[in-house]
Amino acid sequence: MTEPPRVFKYYDLLASVFIVVLVISNLVGQKICAFGPFRVSGAQLLFPITYIFGDIFTEVYGYGGSRRIIWIGFIANFLMALLGNVIVALPAAPEWHNQDAFATVFHQVPRLVVASLIAYWCGEFANSFTLAKMKLLTKGRYLWTRTVGSTVVGQGVDTIVLMVIAFGGTMSASVIISLILSGYLFKVVYEVLATPLTYWIVGFLKRTEGVDKFDYDTNFTPFATGM
Repeated sequence: MTEPPRVFKYYDLLASVFIVVLVISNLVGQKICAFGPFRVSGAQLLFPITYIFGDIFTEVYGYGGSRRIIWIGFIANFLMALLGNVIVALPAAPEWHNQDAFATVFHQVPRLVVASLIAYWCGEFANSFTLAKMKLLTKGRYLWTRTVGSTVVGQGVDTIVLMVIAFGGTMSASVIISLILSGYLFKVVYEVLATPLTYWIVGFLKRTEGVDKFDYDTNFTPFATGM
């Protein structure tokens, strides 16, 4: 007799917050924020949070739990881009004068949509796979090595794929490399600074959910189903 799937108290809540942050990070990416001499986009401020969530999902619920939410996030991003472009393309009422502002937020260039979706998919799975394997190697100790190590891999894959697909052929190689290095460094430092918070959330979830998944027999293909 097959056991019913286990129901976790906080998994769905965390998944919902993850999806909201992921989708919003794509909507606010056009805004450039100023912090003294530094300039960062809204997406750069929010998107690294999704990798922190990815670390938490994999560390607590295992690679399967993370895989499920990565796919949900992928579909949510695709629908947001598709439906946003559809609504922008519809004719605006003559008395409504905010079409340009609306298009600035919701219209996305197809090439950038494809680049962001592929980069997200590759980066998140690389992040989750690395953390799951490092957890086995460290026997569950030294969480910081996994959160930072997986980010080094996942964000590296994400940043390189995004910049190459989005800007390859339109910018010089030196400019693309500069964008990759600056974006990558910011994301890794972001993760390191968030390590104490990640420790606290992981500890809370392991205690309250009563789970600490080790992926000894996990099928690591991105296309498997189940947790």
